[in-house]
Amino acid sequence: MSKMILDNGKDIADYGKPYIIAEIGANHNGDMQLARKMIDEAKRVGCDCVKFQSWSSSSIFSKKVYEDNYFLSDDYRNRTDYTLKSIVEKFSVSEKELFELYEYCNAAGVDFSSSPFSKKEVDFLVDNCNVPFIKVASMDLNNYPFLQYIAKKQKPILLATGLSEFSEIDKAVRTIEEEGNTRICLLHCVSVYPPKFSTINLNNIVGLRSLYPNYPIGFSDHTLGIEIPIASIALGACVIEKHFTLDKDMSGWDHKVSANPCEMEQIVKYSNNINIALGSTRRIVGIDEIKKRDSFRRSIVSSTNIKVGELLTNENLEIKRPGTGLPPEMLSFVIGKRAKRDINYDTIICGDDFQ
Repeated sequence: MSKMILDNGKDIADYGKPYIIAEIGANHNGDMQLARKMIDEAKRVGCDCVKFQSWSSSSIFSKKVYEDNYFLSDDYRNRTDYTLKSIVEKFSVSEKELFELYEYCNAAGVDFSSSPFSKKEVDFLVDNCNVPFIKVASMDLNNYPFLQYIAKKQKPILLATGLSEFSEIDKAVRTIEEEGNTRICLLHCVSVYPPKFSTINLNNIVGLRSLYPNYPIGFSDHTLGIEIPIASIALGACVIEKHFTLDKDMSGWDHKVSANPCEMEQIVKYSNNINIALGSTRRIVGIDEIKKRDSFRRSIVSSTNIKVGELLTNENLEIKRPGTGLPPEMLSFVIGKRAKRDINYDTIICGDDFQ
């Protein structure tokens, strides 16, 4: 079922349309019925995959973070009616729930994956859910022992590059490769929710393609709106990961930077259109253009009445449509010749008209 093919370093773009991931993450707010509705909507609007996050209260934060009771999302900053730990426990997904969502995706005909944050979570996703790929969150790019563990599973790896220098990215890639895993897709990412346009640097996609020509490059998006992920396709991204919600005004972590179903449908449609329109670097004149050559191009035409024996000059010739006569490039050859017959005004010049 999966379109996520990363064998032999072959670019996903070689296999057709972009691979679009609806990042549900924790936008289900701990409600599995809502999660199922989101899966249905992601499938309906054309997404290839829905992705969750497999963290638990014990696998993502240490005790100190809970004691500080401070989280990045504005919705939960300095709140007194919630604690960070209570939110994490509410929004986390148990193995039982995760497996049910995996089965639901299978029945719906859409790929299922999740981001693990511990070895145990990696094992569950690979052994129980047979995910088509493992997504490594930006925060774990420099967690090289964790990358080694994931790489040994020999599953395709989507590696988000937010927070990281090129040297760190390169070390992460080499760490994975050293375990014999070359099924890697690098995702350009800015780990700010949302980032300023001036900090997105979409041309990093071009840079990553240059540094890693054998690996596909994608874009993990945290921007508001849809134009930036769509634009990434024109720069060579063949995977788009975009946060997904049913309602941007819903309480929770990532709803405001997420695409709603209407927006996600546009991302899917326009990304596919752009991918098709990119075509080839070879110059190809299509059959439809060739058919228009005669009507769109121009020919040498008389600009006055020309008498037999009269000299053909710039003054009595001009260039007009259609292109069924002598082409403009022959004008210098025609000038200086003499008319073999009378030529009426505005007549297309033919080879038999002069000598």
